[in-house]
Amino acid sequence: MYSNPSYDNDFYRSVSDTQLITDIQQAIHAEYSAIACYEKLAQMAPSQEERDKIQEIQNDEKRHLEEFSSIYYHFTGRAPSYQIIEQCPNNYKAGIEFTFKDEQEAVDFYLSISDKAENITIKDRFKCAAADEQNHAVWFLFFHSKNPSATHAQRLIEDYGAIGALNASSLSLPQMLTYALQDEYLAQARYNNIIGTFGNIPTFVQIREAELRHIRALLPLFERYQVPLPQDISGSFVTTPQNLKAAYATGVQGEIDNIAMYERFLPLNLPNDVRSVFTQLRDASLNHLAAFERGLSRN
Repeated sequence: MYSNPSYDNDFYRSVSDTQLITDIQQAIHAEYSAIACYEKLAQMAPSQEERDKIQEIQNDEKRHLEEFSSIYYHFTGRAPSYQIIEQCPNNYKAGIEFTFKDEQEAVDFYLSISDKAENITIKDRFKCAAADEQNHAVWFLFFHSKNPSATHAQRLIEDYGAIGALNASSLSLPQMLTYALQDEYLAQARYNNIIGTFGNIPTFVQIREAELRHIRALLPLFERYQVPLPQDISGSFVTTPQNLKAAYATGVQGEIDNIAMYERFLPLNLPNDVRSVFTQLRDASLNHLAAFERGLSRN
C-alpha cells in the first residue's frame, strides 16, 4: 500500500517521540487538505498556464502524502487517518492568498519536524518537502501578482454571462449559448459559495440543484451546433455576502440578470430547440426570483 523507504535498524527507537507521531499525522492531514484545495483552484484558474502549474504542485503534494503516510505506517504499524482540516476558499484570488500563507506555514512546520527527528530518512523527507513548499509559495505569490486588478476584473465580468449578453452589441447563436452557460456556471458558483458560508438553506440548495439541471439542458446544444464549451472561470467573479439578507439580495440580482438575458435572446431568430430550452430556463428563473424575493422579505 505504501512505498518502502530504507529505514535503519534504529528506526523505531529513533522516532519514539509521541509528539513527532502527532506532527507527522498533522502533516498528512495538511497534505490531504492541500490536494483537495488545489483541485478546486485548478478548476477556477483563469489560464491554462496557471491550471497546469497548480496541477503540478498538486502532484508534489500527492507525493508528500504518500511519503508521509509511508513513514507513519512504518513508524506506528498502522495506517494514518485522512481529514480535511482547512476549507479552501471558493474564490480564486482568495484561494491563492490562502494557499500562499498555507505553504509558508508548511515550510516552518516541516522544518521543525525535520529538526525533531533523529532518523535520517525522516529528517531528509521533511527537509525536502519544506523546500518544495517554499517553491510552491513562490508560485502562488506570482499568481497573486498576476491576478486581475479591480478594473480588469470589472471588464471581465462585463463580458461574462448575463451581463456580457446584455452588453453585447450583437449576438450570434454561439455567443448566446456561451453567455447562457457562463451565467448558469456563475449561478452554481454563487450558490455554492452561499451554502458553504451559511449552511444548507433549503431555498439555495433547491435552486442550486435546478441550476445544475439548466447546465445539463444547455450542454447538448453545444454539441449539436458544434460550439466549443467555455472555460468555467465563474469562481473568479464570486464574492461572499456579508450576511444572509445580502445572500438573498445577491440571488435576486442574479436571477434578474439571468431573466433579462433570456428576454433579450428570445425575440431573435433561434432554432426551435434552442428557443425551447431558453424559454424553459427563463421561466424557471422567474420562479427562482420569486423564491429569493420571499427570502429577502423575511430577512
